[in-house]
Amino acid sequence: MRQDEIWDAEAARRYDTPGTGMFAPEVLGPAVDRLAALAGDGRALEFAVGTGRVAVPLARHGVPVTGIELSLPMIEQLRTKADEATIPVVVGDMATATAPGEYSLVYLVYNTISNLLEQAEQVACFRNAARHLRPGGRFVIELWVPELRKLPPGTQATVWHAEPGYLGLDTYDVLRQQVVSHHFRFGEGREARLSRSPHRYIWPAELDLMAQLAGFELESRHADWSGAAFTEESRSHVSVYRLPG
Repeated sequence: MRQDEIWDAEAARRYDTPGTGMFAPEVLGPAVDRLAALAGDGRALEFAVGTGRVAVPLARHGVPVTGIELSLPMIEQLRTKADEATIPVVVGDMATATAPGEYSLVYLVYNTISNLLEQAEQVACFRNAARHLRPGGRFVIELWVPELRKLPPGTQATVWHAEPGYLGLDTYDVLRQQVVSHHFRFGEGREARLSRSPHRYIWPAELDLMAQLAGFELESRHADWSGAAFTEESRSHVSVYRLPG
């Protein structure tokens, strides 16, 4: 499936979950605070800005934010919260699209770099971030750690989240470094709604090499936006890369 097929009008309508999930204050607040601190007195560019989950509160925090987004329905949803003057958006692919001006911060959150399904596209994304940054600027990526330790021989799937009304599982193709996330949502009845999204998973060390190819240095890596230590048990990471200068 192509990304523009996944992020259609239906996905845009049900993407926002105000106050819960990834929109919960305890999830969103630390991310916005950290990004604002990293942006300093400069401008921020969000790759795959979506419906503005992060961009809108970051702009309210006083940081000028521009976005790049491939999905027109997601942009339409963003426009119900902020106009073009408040958060300008360039329509295009985050690996190739160009936003006007120079930025102190480019950021890419919630595993979205894995939506690029080829290694070359992911490297191009790093290079695109570097093109937009002033010397000394930072590129921040939030990404999950592949859970291959949960895959015994002959098993191709892991359940990564389960709660009343929702089940999430991933199926892995370890030869091609591909994973498909399956999201099952259900109520009291017998039927469930399924949505799926393909990804290319990336090890932290591979991500660091992509950064080096684009001229970045790893400045810091934590397990979350609040600064918890990144360990071998961490399920995700927030990595900050910096251009020399």
